[in-house]
Order: sequence, then structure tokens, then C-alpha cells
Amino acid sequence: MRLSYPGSPRFAVVPAAYVVLRRDDGQVLMQRRHQTGYLDGHWAIGAAGHVEGGESVLDAARREAREELGVGVDDLVPITVMHRTVGSRRIDQRVDFFFECRHWSGVPERREPDRASELRWVALDALPSPVVPHEQWVLQRWRAGDIPIVSTFGFSTVRRA
Repeated sequence: MRLSYPGSPRFAVVPAAYVVLRRDDGQVLMQRRHQTGYLDGHWAIGAAGHVEGGESVLDAARREAREELGVGVDDLVPITVMHRTVGSRRIDQRVDFFFECRHWSGVPERREPDRASELRWVALDALPSPVVPHEQWVLQRWRAGDIPIVSTFGFSTVRRA
């Protein structure tokens, strides 16, 4: 059964979890996207992916860190939640949960070489180029200490809660 509301059909946004591994020296782990079909060649946050059905966003973050980097993460600290769009169609809307992790088990390594061509530790004030745009926005605001708890990206304007 399809539910609808007057003037607007109901839709679902796509949730994703991002894990920023951050060392004591402040550097963060990034990976270069490769053969994914989305912004290949761009640098991205170390581990990220969609939340699967029946999975919490915290479980998704842990799973993505394990699958993509081979590390176990438990101490996830929220950075921000971003509602974003990549187009004008409702299906193009996402909600992204960004977490910082300063303590992990294992040594980060490139576990999906068919999807990431390189891993690199970088300083937040010296990000490689190009970076996935919405992730760059988060990393720059975070570095500046000006990251909102909730934001939007890709709509007519960026808004802060």
C-alpha cells in the first residue's frame, strides 16, 4: 500500500554512515574513490556506506569500518547529521551521519581495492584534491570548529539547525 499526503507523495531518504578515523596528531584517513560510478578519483572519508535494512546507523558505521578498512570501532562520536540532495528529484535525497573515531582495533588497510585506489592520512588543513563536495564541506567546518549538529547541503541554500 502506498501512502500519500495532500500535495506531496511520501518518500524515503537514503541513510548512510561515515567514519572519520582521527589520529592523535589530528590527521584523518581518506581514500581515493575508484570504479564506484560516483565521483571516481575524488578523495572521501575513510569509511562510509549505506545503512542496510534492519541495521542501526551505529551498526552500519561499525560494519563499514570493518569491511572497508579492516578495523574495529566502538568509540563513535557524532560530528554532524546532514540532509542533502544531489538533484531536484526526491529520490536523490540522503541523510548522512558523520562520526569521529579516535580509538580503533587493527591497522587500517585498503580492504576494497576494486573501489578505493589509495588510502592516505591527511591534515584537515591540507586536504587532497578533489574531495567529494559534501564531505569536504563537513571536514572544513569541523576543522574550523563551526560544524552544526544538523545541516543541509545541495538544496537552494545550506542551512544550519
